[in-house]
Amino acid sequence: MSYEARSREIAEALIAIEGVGFCPAAPITFKSGIKSPVYCDNRRFPFWPEQWAKVIRGFEELIAEREIPVEVVGGVEAAGIPHSAVLGFSMRKPSVFIRKELKEHGTKKRVEGGDVTGRRVVLVEDLVTTGGSSIAAIEALRAEGAVVSDCLAIISYDFPEAVELFERSGVRLHAATTFQAVLESALEREMIDEAGAAVVRDWLKEPHSWAKRYGFE
Repeated sequence: MSYEARSREIAEALIAIEGVGFCPAAPITFKSGIKSPVYCDNRRFPFWPEQWAKVIRGFEELIAEREIPVEVVGGVEAAGIPHSAVLGFSMRKPSVFIRKELKEHGTKKRVEGGDVTGRRVVLVEDLVTTGGSSIAAIEALRAEGAVVSDCLAIISYDFPEAVELFERSGVRLHAATTFQAVLESALEREMIDEAGAAVVRDWLKEPHSWAKRYGFE
């Protein structure tokens, strides 16, 4: 299956589980402070194993096609952990997870599950927005001696700041699907009309100034 066909399949799976919504008239606010006319909730996938299998298979095919070196699979707390654990199990590779913050008790570690010293770790994210949480996890892995050159995500908004962050960190980002594929599928299913799609496309181009331009600030 080509990347385009697989991307479309995963986009349709995301829509099928009601993991994407459009709210151009009442935008939501991300943790970063960005207001958005759309949201993706990949945390719904584990409840839908048939659709979730398409995501895991998509990750495995990306790894094979792009010759991504993998000795250990790592997941970002918390939303990335289910996907990284299942991917590791499917590939018969060890998996670890990366805490967002250092534990104040117990072993006081950020990387949990096993020793990653000198091992090639592929990081798994559910969604990449600004890229900050991904890069923080990569830095934590590298601090533990891991070698990290690639990150997998179910979907990325492809914000310029995220692209720049990954490039500066020397990490390649591989998204299993694109938001354009999601938008095309949503239009076909009449979840959104062309006017609403235009608003979403405008947000994707200029996410930081979008709210002000549309009168939401």
